Amino acid sequence: MENPLYVSIFLFLCILIQSSAHGQSLRPESFGRRSPAAETNKISQETRTRFLLFRGETDKGCQIRLNLSDTLQQCGFNSSLPLVMIVHGWLVDGILEDWVWEMVAALKSQLAQPVNVGLAEWVTLAHNHYTTAVRNTRLVGQEIAALLQWLQESVQFSPSHVHLIGYSLGAHVSGFAGSYMSRKHKIGRITGLDAAGPLFEKASLSDRLSPDDANFVDAIHTFTWEHMGLSVGIKQPIAHYDFYPNGGSYQPGCHFLELYKHFAKHGLNAITQTVKCAHERSVHLFIDSLLHADMQSTAYLCRDMDSFSQGLCLSCKKGRCNTLGYHTRQEWQSKKSKSLFLVTRAQSPFKVYHYQFKIRFINQTENPVEPTFTVSFLGTRGERQKIPITLSKGITSNETYSFLITLDVDIGELIMIKFKWENSMVWSNVWNTVQTIIPWRRESLHSGLALKSIRVKVGETQQRFYVCECSPALHLATENILYVLTPSDPTVRVITRYSIPFTSQSLGTGSPCRSFTANPQLCSP
Repeated sequence: MENPLYVSIFLFLCILIQSSAHGQSLRPESFGRRSPAAETNKISQETRTRFLLFRGETDKGCQIRLNLSDTLQQCGFNSSLPLVMIVHGWLVDGILEDWVWEMVAALKSQLAQPVNVGLAEWVTLAHNHYTTAVRNTRLVGQEIAALLQWLQESVQFSPSHVHLIGYSLGAHVSGFAGSYMSRKHKIGRITGLDAAGPLFEKASLSDRLSPDDANFVDAIHTFTWEHMGLSVGIKQPIAHYDFYPNGGSYQPGCHFLELYKHFAKHGLNAITQTVKCAHERSVHLFIDSLLHADMQSTAYLCRDMDSFSQGLCLSCKKGRCNTLGYHTRQEWQSKKSKSLFLVTRAQSPFKVYHYQFKIRFINQTENPVEPTFTVSFLGTRGERQKIPITLSKGITSNETYSFLITLDVDIGELIMIKFKWENSMVWSNVWNTVQTIIPWRRESLHSGLALKSIRVKVGETQQRFYVCECSPALHLATENILYVLTPSDPTVRVITRYSIPFTSQSLGTGSPCRSFTANPQLCSP
């Protein structure tokens, strides 16, 4: 993964300099909790937070004033529809970021069922040095709770129909809003988009967003890479479902080496865009889930990204997978957080397709072998050629190795996969030359490494493909291996194996296996 060192240092210095300039420390503080009823009763109609409601995609918002029912009618609030409210985060320059309007437009235009779309705009409280903005998050949460309680009392609008979407500090604002609601009238859903890390990491449940703050809480972590004890986004699980795209620490396309691309798109704002790229990726992943309803990204329950990269976590049984973004499936068995992982592209649409490969190798020599090979796919909708694979460790014995392959396009149902042993062509030519000079038995041409079996699982469809224990094993120094998938059970496929020389034709369309004269061996699961 690309090194985010410069980005982390830059953001750390921004927070440190602003805090030091105002005599503040970066020491976490516990603010304590008071009675929700006592707190919200103090809120008057003049709140520091402005509540805006949007009628259309390009609307700049109509302000709803607490305890003034006429403003609900003037702004077009529909109590029969759910309310989705956006909560922005810390503002360095005091200006709302472009993503706010992008999300408003997506929510107003892309949903099959219409919703009320609102914004909790707390610019005057967020445009401060970081530690002051952190202190203000409780006040903003309290004012949001007061608004929701007023809606409940004045127009019988249930808080269970409310979805708060909070970015960075706004995620914790949303959590505080939920904590100020009574247990009988909890907020329906809170989504935390890369919830802020500084002063919140390792805080108690009452001092940050937590699963207790709503009936359902989901969170997307995109910039949790830690440097000097600080991570811009919070790393620890804080929701019922915590999503970690690409491991959550950093995101593809956000390295400082991408700066020249950002200059072309953002002009003088390129440096700012590069700095906040990984942090804000959480927002764009969420917007992407609205804009591409037919390309929802699936994430899978896993211990960590290393295990996920080995392809060990592509199960959807018993709630082990879920959809990232707006359409996340809202179900849970307990308050314990579930950490889910996935891979994404560097730009929208972000979805990729996950494939787990389990290959059993046989090393017939005493020396470890460090293989590098390519895999090609042919599906009903397209193909992908020569995807490079390097195993993380050398093959020393008869073992099964697992790894993950991702494709950025949907090739449809798998028809054929092809393996090519990258280093074997060179060594095969060397051995053939040596054999011409000093003939010996054909078996000595083999590198000592053989492929015994293959299992493939498609994450998005949960379909499995097997190549069983075929005999004899295929020696990888002299052969390409082609597997043609043939119809069988809808969830388990039988694969026919073809062993073909390196000079064979590459993958193509139609029925390529007809051109091969090798004898196929049919293996059953």
